[in-house]
Amino acid sequence: MEINILTICYLIGSVTFIIGLKMLSHPETARKGNLIAAAGMAIAIFGTIFLYQENGLKLSNYAWIFAGLFIGTVAGTMAARKVKMTAMPEMVSLFNGMGGACAALISVVEFGHINHSGEPAGNITLLIIFAGLIIGAVSFAGSMVAWAKLNGRIKDYSFNGQHIVNLVILAFIILASAYYIFSTPVGLGYIFYAVLALSLIYGLFFVLPIGGADMPVVISLLNSFTGVAAACGGFLYDNPVMLTGGILVGSAGTILTILMCKAMNRPLSNVLIGSFGVNQKSGSSSFSDQGNIKEISINDTAVVMSYAKKVIIVPGYGLAVAQAQHVCHELEKVLSEKGVEVSYAIHPVAGRMPGHMNVLLAEADVDYAKLQEMEQANEQFPSTDVVLILGANDVVNPAAKSDPSSPIYGMPVLDVELAKLVVVNKRSMKPGYAGIENALFFDPKTSMLFGDAKDVLQKLVAEIKSV
Repeated sequence: MEINILTICYLIGSVTFIIGLKMLSHPETARKGNLIAAAGMAIAIFGTIFLYQENGLKLSNYAWIFAGLFIGTVAGTMAARKVKMTAMPEMVSLFNGMGGACAALISVVEFGHINHSGEPAGNITLLIIFAGLIIGAVSFAGSMVAWAKLNGRIKDYSFNGQHIVNLVILAFIILASAYYIFSTPVGLGYIFYAVLALSLIYGLFFVLPIGGADMPVVISLLNSFTGVAAACGGFLYDNPVMLTGGILVGSAGTILTILMCKAMNRPLSNVLIGSFGVNQKSGSSSFSDQGNIKEISINDTAVVMSYAKKVIIVPGYGLAVAQAQHVCHELEKVLSEKGVEVSYAIHPVAGRMPGHMNVLLAEADVDYAKLQEMEQANEQFPSTDVVLILGANDVVNPAAKSDPSSPIYGMPVLDVELAKLVVVNKRSMKPGYAGIENALFFDPKTSMLFGDAKDVLQKLVAEIKSV
């Protein structure tokens, strides 16, 4: 009877994962979907702890289990409560890396059991163990590098021939794994640990050269890796809820990665061999060669926006840094009260992770209907009176369309220069995350509004109210 109850627990967990993932597709239901999936996970975890048994024996090491649960719960809760919105991509990378590490450790533990038992393991079992080890280790190492790069602790690094080195390491990993799996050599367990070490090295080299502008795609890809690695653990333990969760994460991450690649105009094959988005020297001229910029005052900006018929706001990482999403929403409401049509243009890779701007604006209760995807927004820019860019840089850079030497050349961007007036809010003329200059700032229709986004928006709202 207990086994049947455990099966029901796993079924509930699997169903809640699917329902939760579906609800995450819309900001209005995302919070509830997250709670539903978490509840299903809790049911599956406690069902396993109290109902699982093998050969008539139940789990007995409750002290270790609950100590781990307590430490993990406290650490995760505190980290999630304290994290700033700007640091959310770093946390996603860190947590994703922990998932990859867990999947790899499962393979290490199960391989140790096989070695100590002295009984030969089947090829399928070894294949799953090695797959979980390789994918989990790559996800862990890559996610740690992504976390460090997002955190500013390390910079992009590459050397001549690195792509070839990556491919050679990957080939060694595959060949060594295949040799062990299909020949099952006695006394050559060190091959397994060599594969682990090479996988970690490959994970490091895989992410180190990737440029900052491409980091959202990398985060999404590594997330799918962790899901696949977790699914391997589900196969090993014949655990349906672990398998379902891993498959959902892996498939969702893969789909998102493909969509991100499409948005960045990058082939998925480049991502898989680790040559995706490597920073290059841009052929663009320096700021001093571009010409002069025009500045605009708060008062003038308030006047042109108050008398505009249509305004589009382009949020970027600078908005997140300033924690100005709530003031931005207030600006939208003030303009709407004056009869101005206001919407938001969201680039797929604006910010530091997929959906970063959507989450940021949802936090401020911005109406989801006002968020326009890139294709929709690009159709609207020619009839727009004012575009207000808040901390976005690379996603509005016309070099993506005009400069073949630029590292972002070919990436679809927001065609903000088609509007009648472009107002760019930045704290300085410092380049964006991709480290390249933006010719948009010197466009005759562009005016710069320098200052912290939150401070500028607060002053702008006050000025518009008085107009």
